[in-house]
Order: sequence, then C-alpha cells, then structure tokens
Amino acid sequence: MRGAAMTDEPKREQTRTKKTTVADLTAKKRRREPISIVTSYDYTLASLCDRGGVDVLLVGDSAGMVMLGYDSTIPVTMREMCMFTGAVSRARHNAMVVADLPFMSYQTGKADAIRNAGRLVRAGADAVKLEGAGTMSAKVRAISDADIPVMGHIGLQPQTATLTHGYKVQGRTADEAAELLDAAMQLEEAGAFAVVLEMVADEAAGLITRELTIPTIGIGSGPECDGQVLVIQDMLGMYDNIKPKFAKRYLSLADEITESVAKYVEDVSSKRFPADENSFQMYDGQYEELRHRRQKDETQN
Repeated sequence: MRGAAMTDEPKREQTRTKKTTVADLTAKKRRREPISIVTSYDYTLASLCDRGGVDVLLVGDSAGMVMLGYDSTIPVTMREMCMFTGAVSRARHNAMVVADLPFMSYQTGKADAIRNAGRLVRAGADAVKLEGAGTMSAKVRAISDADIPVMGHIGLQPQTATLTHGYKVQGRTADEAAELLDAAMQLEEAGAFAVVLEMVADEAAGLITRELTIPTIGIGSGPECDGQVLVIQDMLGMYDNIKPKFAKRYLSLADEITESVAKYVEDVSSKRFPADENSFQMYDGQYEELRHRRQKDETQN
C-alpha cells in the first residue's frame, strides 16, 4: 500500500560513517565515554534509532513480548529472532547490531550455540548475546573461538527468571555481589566483549564495572556502568503491559497513537477522510470521455 510511486516525497539520504565495532566499544570504556544501546525489532524504528546516533541496536528476545504478545521471552524461536535481526540490520548504517540467542538455542551444547549464533550473523548481526555464566561460559568461549563476538548477560536473566528466583533485584547482599563479580569475570575470561548487568544493585554494578576491562551495559543497574540499554517501546511509552522502574519515558506515544487512531475512525465515519488533498483525479477530459463511451455502449445494447 506504500509503493514508491505513491508519494512525491524525496528519498532521505543517510549519512554514512564508519560502523561501530567491538573495538570502538572497548575504546569508549577506556576513554570513559558512555555507550548508548536501544532495543530494536523492526526496520522503521531501527532506522530512526540509528539516525539518532545510538552506538548499538540490540535485537532483544523481548521482541516476543512487545512485538508478538507472548507473556515472556521463553517462546521466542530462532526463526523469529532471525526475522527481527534481518529487519534491523537492513535499517542501520552506523550502529552495531547485537542479537539475542533465544531460550534453548545455546543451552543444549556448544555445537548448537555456534550454529545458532551463525544463523543470527547470516541474518545481519555483528554479534550475539546470551544469558548466564558458569556452564554458559563454555558456550561463550566456543562462539568466540568461532570468531563471532559475544555479549554476556548476568543479573536478572529474563529467559529463566520465571523458572527460578523471579523478577527481583540482584546483588543486594555481599554474597550475591561477589557471585555476580565472579560470573562477570568468567565471561570476560571466556572471551565476551561486554556484559549486560540487568537489575543489579548500583554498588555491585559499580564494583563489577571497575574490575572488568570489557564494557558493562546496565539496564536498571545504576549510573556507574559503562553503557546503558533501554527497550525502545519503554523509552517511547508505547508498551503498557510492563512499566519497569528503571525505564525512563521520553514520550507517551501509546496515548498519542490511540488518540490519532480514534480521530482517524471519526474522520472515516463522518466522511471527512479522504479529502481532495488525499485523492487522485483522472486527466482533464478523461472522465467525460469515459462517460461518453459508457452512454454509447448502453445505446448499442
């Protein structure tokens, strides 16, 4: 319905610069320059986020909830993640694209982890992300040894949170913080180029950030992390099912979109839309010619 021939708007030119790499993120940590990451799942929003200057577009398995309506990230499949990753990768010009390995795409063994990471790279990802440390560190090592960059993820782990301890802040005790630090160091040793810290107590996140040589990316883990990530639908106020405390809303698009659709329904019902400026006309004289032909045909019949 939105073919190129249907608009007179000029095609917007993208400014092409050097694409963000793992080395760029490492250098940002060294220079103490914050890293900006937003989740993206579709071409339209990804292109706007890329134009906005984010360092990384994260194709999160949270797409299952905000795009597909699942109750959690657990049902998300590799096929779905590849579809979302492809859409985002086609939109970006400057940002790095990192894609989540979904539940049970890497837990079953190193071979599966490498194969599925490769599928996401073929779809357009520059790197992949997986949850957990400990036994998962071996998967990080295997994928890294296959020359695919890996981002780790510790703290709250959405893929297994509902199966284990639930959604709660991590690292609030000395023992928990020490375990998180050990997990982060395991991931760094295994070859991860960065680690996401989700819902980790500020002090623990700060300690981990200072101890690691690779960047830490916080989501609900305070200001001391080397970078921050937010779900774009949370940032823009588009997703109301969950309203996490750590998410900052820059807009309230859910209300604006709902009001806009209501106005559209009203305009259609009252026949105010489409108006002349939304319509196309035949060339001069052609409608009269058509009517003449029709009258002639009716006379002959």
